[in-house]
Amino acid sequence: MHAALALAYRGLGQVWPNPAVGCVIVADGRVVGRGWTQKGGRPHAETEALARAGAAARGATVYVSLEPCSHHGKTPPCAEALIAAGVTRVAAAIEDPDPRVSGRGLARLRGARIAVETGLCAAEATDLNAGFLSRIATGRPLVTLKLATSLDARIATAGGESRWITGPAARERAHLLRATHDAVLVGTGTARADDPQLTCRLAGLEARSPVRIVLDRDLRLPAGLHLFQTREARSWVAASAAADPARRAALENAGVTLIDAEVDATGQVDLRALLRRLGDEGLTRILVEGGGRLAASLLRAGLVDRLVWMRAPLAIGGDGLPAIAALQLAALTTAPRFTLVSSELAGGDVIDTYRHAD
Repeated sequence: MHAALALAYRGLGQVWPNPAVGCVIVADGRVVGRGWTQKGGRPHAETEALARAGAAARGATVYVSLEPCSHHGKTPPCAEALIAAGVTRVAAAIEDPDPRVSGRGLARLRGARIAVETGLCAAEATDLNAGFLSRIATGRPLVTLKLATSLDARIATAGGESRWITGPAARERAHLLRATHDAVLVGTGTARADDPQLTCRLAGLEARSPVRIVLDRDLRLPAGLHLFQTREARSWVAASAAADPARRAALENAGVTLIDAEVDATGQVDLRALLRRLGDEGLTRILVEGGGRLAASLLRAGLVDRLVWMRAPLAIGGDGLPAIAALQLAALTTAPRFTLVSSELAGGDVIDTYRHAD
């Protein structure tokens, strides 16, 4: 099952709206087939593994990181393919909560007298597909907030200098995060100040760049930004439906996708509604890279599921730009809280990964 999970990991950021699934087929003590969900969400992992196993799948045991599907979509049900291949045992890490499946795939296998087990490496499988599971359960993608700061949590000097606070190793990890998320989101201020590319520029992984999303409620960002001028990755802009129609048309003609964003009573973009809208578009994993006001807004709304904090061994001081803007907390009991999952060194920097403390 660990091998199946490792295969599933290859699909992160590439298979939305589908889950990233891995499958290993074992016969007589040896692996005869393996597969993972392909780009765009199909073929599915089981189909890939069965194609590699061929006749050797008959009588074999199948290890799969998520319950095989049971419904007819753009591809036939994987449960039926496993039955037709003559496998005798299926170990699925977790059930698929998608209402179109939700135990039906396992029931179909049991109905064909195939031995079925669940729960093997369930925690790891749940963590790997946390984005897909979030979209099914809440209607919104998993949100990962990435912060690259000094020791005192500053992202720029008082004069605005920010390149580069963290070193090359940490920046490579940031690109890997992009490669494993469906989309990367920034606010208007970051887009204007940094003119970021928001692509994955790791050698060999350039094709894994996520969808680039920028919040621009009133469509005031200049047309010359990388986000609007380059086609290395898709660009989406979340804007009010009341924004200038001529500007909307110009962006759409440039290949940019406009996402209508609701505006709340304070005149700001309703982030919860926006995330549900992005979930409707099929996104399951969103990486937030800036800036401080967007980070604060997401934290205040309780919308940050994971936090990756990259800290460089330098201090900038209180006059520097904070990574998180004011949260306006009335008491410590209302502060967003996270649980440390891992801590590692990347060159001279420290990378801590946290999970929201539910």
